[in-house]
Amino acid sequence: MTEHDYKIKQQFNVTTDSTGLRLDQFLTKRFPEYSRANIQQWIKQGAVKINGHNTKSKTLLKGFEVIDLDIELEQVIDDQPETMELDIKYEDEFLLILNKPAGLVVHPGNGNPNGTLLNGLLGMSQQQAMLTRAGIVHRLDKDTSGLMVVAKTTECQLRLIEMLKTHDVKRQYFCIAKGQILQGSTIHNHIGRHKTQRVRMAVVMNGKEAITHYEPIEYFDHYTSLRVNLETGRTHQIRVHMHHLGHPLIGDPLYGNPKRVDAQVDKELKTIIREFPRQALHAEKLEFIHPITKNVISVSADLPDDLCQLLDDMQFFDVKTGDFDDFEVEYIE
Repeated sequence: MTEHDYKIKQQFNVTTDSTGLRLDQFLTKRFPEYSRANIQQWIKQGAVKINGHNTKSKTLLKGFEVIDLDIELEQVIDDQPETMELDIKYEDEFLLILNKPAGLVVHPGNGNPNGTLLNGLLGMSQQQAMLTRAGIVHRLDKDTSGLMVVAKTTECQLRLIEMLKTHDVKRQYFCIAKGQILQGSTIHNHIGRHKTQRVRMAVVMNGKEAITHYEPIEYFDHYTSLRVNLETGRTHQIRVHMHHLGHPLIGDPLYGNPKRVDAQVDKELKTIIREFPRQALHAEKLEFIHPITKNVISVSADLPDDLCQLLDDMQFFDVKTGDFDDFEVEYIE
């Protein structure tokens, strides 16, 4: 990491769209990964100038000003680095893409002060400690496996965040849901915090827009595997949307009842499904235009062993019970 990577050196020309905004509000919109307090400190230290002059956070913009930033970044992560074997699928000087295993928490928090992906990223390189959230720009739930993109420089992190906001990162998932889903479709509604169960999300009137595209891949007795593409990235989005459709994911402890299996399912398979330890969800593909080099980045991650075993078991019991005589497995491309 070079000295340049520890700096933010940029210039903005204020347009009339920003007339009336406070300076700290203007900069917060452009640097969402930094807190308002961080930005106010930059201004106080004289690292932000308007038309070449020092200024204050509360300065109201009139339009047509020139704002210059020359900021020396300090370490923003206090969490401890940990040596961790990460499955990195792609890496260059600006970003990396890794395959997160199920069971790995992304950020430290209550009950998970260490042993998280963030700790592993800090253990990989000191430069990650210079970035908010160690370069993490999106997350996967603890028990969801699959691909995540992580920035290695401030410029790349800010651009990736903007690309996620504008839906310029294609995120494809694989999942197995309860029931027969005979055709693909799009779910377009709003997701927000559940009214009474605060650990859950739900489809609500006043939530944030959420768009999920899905299509069936393979049919089993009482279950369907799906290919899912996210247009937005709300918390628990796929899990909430499939539950809302009446097709919760196998093993989902929050939005489905893992113990509730249709009575017609083979007894042995019923036990396998009830004991599957996590939601059957895997982030299998990431595709985007590299924010710095402008190359097309397309990375895939094979299904993990536990999902492969679950699919094998479901196929075996379909054959064993003779279900193929009445319902042939269909592949939809």
